[in-house]
Amino acid sequence: MNRLVLALPIVIGLSVGAGSALAQPKMSDGTLTDDSGRTLYTFDKDSAGKSSCTGNCVKLWPPFTATSSDTASGGSSTATSRDYTLIQREDGMKQWAYKGKPLYLFSKDQKPGDKSGDGFNNAWHVAKP
Repeated sequence: MNRLVLALPIVIGLSVGAGSALAQPKMSDGTLTDDSGRTLYTFDKDSAGKSSCTGNCVKLWPPFTATSSDTASGGSSTATSRDYTLIQREDGMKQWAYKGKPLYLFSKDQKPGDKSGDGFNNAWHVAKP
């Protein structure tokens, strides 16, 4: 009897989206960043606690998402723990917010410290405490 054996790839590790992070925002040179130093942004069309960036918007502006185990705690010398919150996105993901404003990365920033999204369409701004 011949047997057909299918080999299925095994993926080891944690799969996270482009805007994902494993810790709350950090502060670097007066701006909020992710763990690797990438600049975080806010969007003028967002309301407190709610993201308006959905659909194609998230391709250019990936949400700074949180894991299911992340909690808002800690803070920097200029931000208290209550300044950092987690919001629930319409897609079910948790997203970090600063003073109620959802936080995003900019897909065109090439390296830590880049701020090329600041002022984009007069609606996107570097997140500052």
